[in-house]
Amino acid sequence: MGSLPPSLDLPSPEISETTLLNLFKSQQNHLNHFFQHLSLRQALSFTQTLLNCRGTIFFTGVGKSGFVANKISQTLISLGIKSGFLNPLDALHGDIGILTSYDILVMFSKSGNTEELLKVVPCAKAKGAYLVSVTSVEGNALAGVCDMNVHLPVERELCPFDLAPVTSTAIQMVFGDTVAIAMMGARNLSKEEYAANHPAGRIGKSLIFKVKDVMKKQDELPVCKEGDLIMDQLVELTSKGCGCLLVVDEQHHLIGTFTDGDLRRTLKASGEGIFKLTVGEMCNRSPRTIGPDAMAVEAMQKMESPPSPVQFLPVIDHQKILIGIVTLHGLVSAGL
Repeated sequence: MGSLPPSLDLPSPEISETTLLNLFKSQQNHLNHFFQHLSLRQALSFTQTLLNCRGTIFFTGVGKSGFVANKISQTLISLGIKSGFLNPLDALHGDIGILTSYDILVMFSKSGNTEELLKVVPCAKAKGAYLVSVTSVEGNALAGVCDMNVHLPVERELCPFDLAPVTSTAIQMVFGDTVAIAMMGARNLSKEEYAANHPAGRIGKSLIFKVKDVMKKQDELPVCKEGDLIMDQLVELTSKGCGCLLVVDEQHHLIGTFTDGDLRRTLKASGEGIFKLTVGEMCNRSPRTIGPDAMAVEAMQKMESPPSPVQFLPVIDHQKILIGIVTLHGLVSAGL
């Protein structure tokens, strides 16, 4: 584990609970000021303009506003909306070439007087893009040269000097992400479509992965015949990591399952008699099963259902032919 740096014999700065609470309350009041004074008409016009975009919605900004602009662009992308971030400096050195007359360029700036953004304006206009400024100071230069302006009312920054952009950027983020979710609703984005854009996340996996994507199959299956002696199948029972034997007939139809739990119970009840018992005599002939096209999350739910949870499900097709096995360990390893 890491350790704290050595003391420099300087008094440690401290902050009281009351001071911190007051800061949170002040920030809450500043945000409430924004909500109370935001023009819904402007917000609606802005949202509808983005919805009507036939090309790509680009965002730009400088400094902290640039980080916010990039984040909002990423939010839209995750919702399946064509978007991108355009660095204003790079735009002046070639990246402006990505803009077309079908695109929208949204420019975030608290002051609206950011020199780098003002330099981009004539270049973006020459490409025919529609320009929108999102600013917080009335009568700013950027608002005067863009096709649309959205005013984000900021009472003041939480910073005691009213300088560090902490409240204004929070407002920009809240505004941008709220508009993004409004667009998500207007486009009727389904949960499945959202999940398709997040395949590595748990939500995405639960809505995308099917049993056939996570099951073991072919040589990975612990298969045996019902006439096989239990003691002859111990290696198969333990070596495949499934905790069971899958009992099949000559056509590979599933007959039943025999688990390591069944082995312990049989040994306790039969003693040395287990050496003469076949798997078919002691197997469960009514195991829970699932089809290959069922959702993987459904398999997990089926494993956990009453009367008692199980650790695996044989996978069979419509003719009850064994084609795989899905295990709880496999589902967890897949991120479900």
